[in-house]
Amino acid sequence: MLHAEHLHYRAGTKPLLHDVSLRVEPGELLAIVGPNGAGKSTLLKCCAGELTPQNGTVRLKGQPLGAYANRPLARLRAMLHQQNALSFPFRVDELVLLGRYPHYVDYPTPDDYRQAETALHRVGMAAFANRVVTSLSGGEQQRVHLARVLAQLGDATQGLLLLDEPTTGLDLLHQHHLLSIARQMAARGLAVVAVLHDLNMAAQYAHQLLLLRGGRVEAVGSPRQVLTAPLIERVFGLPVQLMENPCHQCPLIIPLPQTHSLLTS
Repeated sequence: MLHAEHLHYRAGTKPLLHDVSLRVEPGELLAIVGPNGAGKSTLLKCCAGELTPQNGTVRLKGQPLGAYANRPLARLRAMLHQQNALSFPFRVDELVLLGRYPHYVDYPTPDDYRQAETALHRVGMAAFANRVVTSLSGGEQQRVHLARVLAQLGDATQGLLLLDEPTTGLDLLHQHHLLSIARQMAARGLAVVAVLHDLNMAAQYAHQLLLLRGGRVEAVGSPRQVLTAPLIERVFGLPVQLMENPCHQCPLIIPLPQTHSLLTS
């Protein structure tokens, strides 16, 4: 589905990605993890076609991203950004319906309205349909934007869902709800890629992890293969102990007490 090979990306003279490759097949959820400044969001934007790497290729369903026209690509690929600034006072239902724009010519069809309504119900925001989006809390707005990208993909059984730090601003319940939806989308046959900071959540929900540091791939594989205590300490600078998650077949990461502070007064 999504194949990125040997990506190099620089912002000016600063290298942000160096020889990064990834593969995500239909039915998989890949979590991109790593410390701040590792290049996670840059990699996701290259996979979305929002940034063009100086070297390397990104292919979606065997075709280079650049070979797709905007509308066909938007019907196949949807991305939830970390920040979603609004310039107009859209109602919730209006914003979610915008996700259907790539699918109709002049006016939304009854199916477009149905897809938007279904997506709102799925994220638990149907009761807010007539509210102005900017009047909602940050977490509520994030759920509305999630509904928009879900409506964009609609009933597709193949496609690519990209999530850039999607749990930002969400409480614990809705963090797990969002990642459960991401898993459901993968189970439906989509390829899902999510940038996540919480390693325990990544271990619980992702099929595969890609660990970045300084724009380079440190490890890729299953949560059990990637989340080892020595590798976590080396990449994040934090000693940890690993236990078996009592509810899920994945490692549970427990930070060890620190004898010094990272901050100085």
